[in-house]
Amino acid sequence: MTSPSLPRLHPTGRLVPEDLDEAMVRSVVERFYAAARRDALLGPVFNRVIAEPEWPAHIDTITDFWSSMLLGTRRYMGRPMPKHLALPELTDAHFARWLALFRTTAEASCPPQVAALFVDRAERIAFNFRLRIAQFRGEDPTPLRPQRAGEA
Repeated sequence: MTSPSLPRLHPTGRLVPEDLDEAMVRSVVERFYAAARRDALLGPVFNRVIAEPEWPAHIDTITDFWSSMLLGTRRYMGRPMPKHLALPELTDAHFARWLALFRTTAEASCPPQVAALFVDRAERIAFNFRLRIAQFRGEDPTPLRPQRAGEA
């Protein structure tokens, strides 16, 4: 039995699991969005907002986002919050489903320590987005609690 690979120190100062690289990030992004576009809850939102010809560029942008988040590449310089604030139909149910599908994808695509890193970051992102969306809508965000991937 082999032991898990030790993390490596990225030039940005981040500890990165040895198995995590650009190809794995791209694979998770591609697999997740392929599933999300077919999902009964998430698909209608994604497919309404992102036209079919725009998907390759969107995948590139989201790959840059996750590469920046996990590998510290700093390739993503966008502002995702305004785009999500513009979606009045987003609810906690969408974020719960996003997290569950993201966990399933990461666990099927990555070694356990890499999947755990993806999921941890996804949970943090989702909570931050939920807080900001509630504030933007004039709702009280104080009752919100982090959702865990795979929880209802």
